[in-house]
Order: sequence, then structure tokens, then C-alpha cells
Amino acid sequence: MCGISGIVSFTPSDKFVSEIKLMTDSIRHRGPDGEGHWIDEKNQVALGHRRLSIIDLSEKGKQPMHYLDRYTITFNGEIYNYIELKQQLTEAGYSFTSDTDTEVLLALFDQKKEACLQDLDGMFSFAIWDAKDETLFCARDRFGEKPFHYCFHDNQFYFASEMKALWAASIPKKKNDRLFTHFEKTGSVHLPENINETFYEAIWRLEHGHWMKVKPDGSHEIQKYYDIDWKKQDCKLNFQDACIEFNRLFQLSLTRRFRSDVPVGTSLSGGLDSSSIVCNMKPYAHQQQVTPLTFSARFKDFKKDEGYFIEKVIEKTGFESYNTWPTGMEMASDIEQLCFHQEEPFGSASIYAQYRVQLLAKEKNVTVLIDGQGADEILAGYINYYSDYLQSLFHEKPFFSRKRIKEQHRFIDFHTPHTGLKKALIKRLNYYEVKGKIKPNKAVKRLNEHLYNSTMRGPLQDLLRYADRNSMAHSREIRLPFLFHELVEFCFSLPDEFKLKLGWTKYIMRVTFEEVLPEEICWRKEKVGFEPPQNEWLENAGINASWRSYLLNKFE
Repeated sequence: MCGISGIVSFTPSDKFVSEIKLMTDSIRHRGPDGEGHWIDEKNQVALGHRRLSIIDLSEKGKQPMHYLDRYTITFNGEIYNYIELKQQLTEAGYSFTSDTDTEVLLALFDQKKEACLQDLDGMFSFAIWDAKDETLFCARDRFGEKPFHYCFHDNQFYFASEMKALWAASIPKKKNDRLFTHFEKTGSVHLPENINETFYEAIWRLEHGHWMKVKPDGSHEIQKYYDIDWKKQDCKLNFQDACIEFNRLFQLSLTRRFRSDVPVGTSLSGGLDSSSIVCNMKPYAHQQQVTPLTFSARFKDFKKDEGYFIEKVIEKTGFESYNTWPTGMEMASDIEQLCFHQEEPFGSASIYAQYRVQLLAKEKNVTVLIDGQGADEILAGYINYYSDYLQSLFHEKPFFSRKRIKEQHRFIDFHTPHTGLKKALIKRLNYYEVKGKIKPNKAVKRLNEHLYNSTMRGPLQDLLRYADRNSMAHSREIRLPFLFHELVEFCFSLPDEFKLKLGWTKYIMRVTFEEVLPEEICWRKEKVGFEPPQNEWLENAGINASWRSYLLNKFE
């Protein structure tokens, strides 16, 4: 994990030396283990890098890294399948001088150019200068785990991991009024129809699953290389075999994300997702003869404190558990730093709990944390997804007998939170019960479409920003096994009833991990996560304005 920055000048520039250093210095927190700068001989391109050493801690891992006297890269992230790719490239005649995934990426790019992105299992944002073609190739991972911001200003192209690096190069900081209004209404800074917009005018995100080429003549192009076909629910496996395949893909993902030359731990909230990760880490920890550390946020005298469930996981695994106890007054004290690192507004105080968990990991010298983001979005982890599940059934065939639903609810819009259905009926939902005559609301999305939007266009994008900025604020790295693209695609291929069944969310995951999870967690109904006593915090901390208005003032 690192911080990257760079400039392409459309006319030869002598500002590169000072600008690239200012940009790189501004994101020092992303990489405290080293700094590097490179400027091409024509004064057209400058690349900067801040290093957080994870794989191959030697000087051979320094960046910007050069390859074959043609390519120069600045790279942020991890290529988890770099060992397998390196073997394939070696067999194809490539040689290597380091054990880094960065060098593997360069060789793969030489071999396949932009098609190399299809082979990567990883989280990444990077830029490669091709001296022969005089082209800067930039790319971002499939789901947006790693950030890439850019702008065109004063006849130059600028990019960086964080916007503060652009501002360090004197890029104007002007609020985006459209996103300002959107955040006031929704609490999100991602417009589903245009998620490459940021909270600031003329600064853009390279959209996840896209690559970009920039040339010194000022031309550029952006192309999508990855998307999910949410309509393709073509899994032919029965439920038992689907559980086996789900487990195979999850274990493959976890194995690769356990690769590190520095200590690996995990966040633990006591919920299904993080508990599944911790409990499944046990055999890998035993194999490597290590005892992973878990890090949790706890809240004194709060009815939603997760301590009971956290302790159940620790009893099951024998891992070492560490807790942080954030308070509202501490958040008020840290709010300036929190806003500095996030750069854009956020809609909940739970982000501060994550911030403190990352700080705790730093205090215990654990550099890599494995976390559970993404599971809710790919496996329908929220109860409100049931409304879309019902609509999906409507689209496929009529399914409720009149005896099961009162006459006045026959044409109800199931996309609303109040469906007129009793919980007992929801628990009994199965395709074999389909017999009735209720008409679907065709404007309402199917379940898989809702999951797609949540993953690729909506809430997950906010969560990934929070995770990146909170971890990097303390020079930590977060890895997300549920966002292994093969696992994601498999989950989208599953029929809806493998995800939602008998009133249970994430049904396939619960059944798959039933033997490794504590029963109290596997079949737990309520969903909390790192939820703090937000209302009490705001009152006690003297933050009297509404939460969103208060935050918006911080980003004026």
C-alpha cells in the first residue's frame, strides 16, 4: 500500500521538480517507509511515490520502478496473485530482479498491455509511463478499493491517490454544488449516474474498472475494462454444491490476502462478515505458526456494544483481542484530522470507530488488516433487500395465494418498507409457494440489480473510501476477501433464494460457515457492526447543528 502522484505536461515544464515533491510530501502518511521521484529526460512526465513496505521489504521494492528501459511505474495496492502470475511470466521467458508484485505487474503489462488487467486479482491504482509509445497508462481496480484522482489544469494532467496532493500543486479547491446538495439529501458523495465526480469542481475520480491513457499532446481516452452482468444468474449448481464452491472461492481469496512480509491482523465487529473472516483465518494462522491479533471498537454502557459476540469469536479461535473505546468527546477532538484524511463528507459517526481501530492496529505494530466490506452488497446482507427479492419473484411468476395476503395489499409496491406482509410469511417464502395473482411493479428493480447498484454505484463506494482513508491515515493496509472478483461474480450468478431464505440474509454464507462460526453469530438476526451511540455523542460533544450540516461546514 502506498501513495502515488504524477504530472504529464503538454508543453515542456520546469515546474516538475518542485510540484512533484510537494504532491508526494502531502501524502506522506500513505507511505512512511520511503519516497521516490522521477522525471523523464524531456521534462514531459513526473512520477512520485510514497512507500508502505508490505511485500519484499528490500530496496529492490523502491518506486518509481523502471523496467526494460521502457516502462516506469508508480503503483498503489496489492496484486494478490502475483506468485502465480510470476510463474507464468517466467515460463514465458521473463526474468525478475525482485520479489515484488510491482515488477510482476510491469512484466505483465509488457506482455499484454491493457489486457493485463483481466489477469489481476488485487486492489490497485497505478500509472505506467511507456517511453516508446510516449503514453501514460493509468488504471484502477475493479471495485474501487484504491483511489485515483485527476484533473487537467494549466496545460497539464495531474493525478494522485488523494486530492490533497493536487491541492499541493496549486490546483483550485472549489466546492461542487451539485454533490453538495446530493450529500445534504442522501449522506453520500457518490452520484450513481456519474460516480467519477468528486466533491470539488474539475477534480475527477478515475472510475473503478476503467483505464485511462494520456499523451503529452493533450489527448486522452478512458475505457471500461470490467463490469458485472447482474442479469446473468446462470448458476446450475444445487444449493449444497453452491456452498462448496462459495467456500472454495472464499478460501482462495483469503489465502492470497494472507500473503505478506509484515504482520497481518483483522478487524472484528462481532458481526457475521468479520467473524467469518476471523474464524476462517485459524488454519492459515496455525500453518504459519502465528497468532493473529483482532481489533475491535467497543462502546461503554451502550446497548448495541458488540462485546459479547466479539468474545465468542475469540473463545472459538484463541486469537489475541484488542479493543479501543472511542467517545464523543474524542471524536470532537479528532474531527479536524478525520475530515483532513477523508477529504469529502461522511454520513455517520461509525467512520470514527473504524479510524480508531486502525490507530489501535498501528499501536500494536500490525500493518495489514483483513476486513469484511463487500459481503452485504454481494450477498444481500440488509433486510431491506427483501423488497427487491419479492419484486424479483413477481417478475418471474405470480406467487402469493390470495389467502396469504389481504385483498387490500394485492397491488402493493413491494419496494416500500411497509409491504403488508407478516414476518411469518417472509420466512416461508419459497418458489414452490408461488400461486397467486399480484402484479409486479415493473419500475422496481430486481434484487440482483439492487445489489449491483449497491456494489458498483452506491453505498459500497462510500465504504471503500472510508476504509482507504482511515487505514492510510495511520499507514495501515486493509484487504477485503469478499471483493475477490471471481467470488463476486459467483455470488451474482446465484439464484436469489440462495442469498435470502426463510427470513435470513446472506443465507449461503451462514450455511457454508456454520461449522466454523459460533452459533450465536452464524444464526444471529440483528446487524450492528461498528455502530457508535451517535446521537449521544453529538449531544455530549456539543455538536448542536445537524450532523450533515456540521460536516458540510468542514468542507466549505
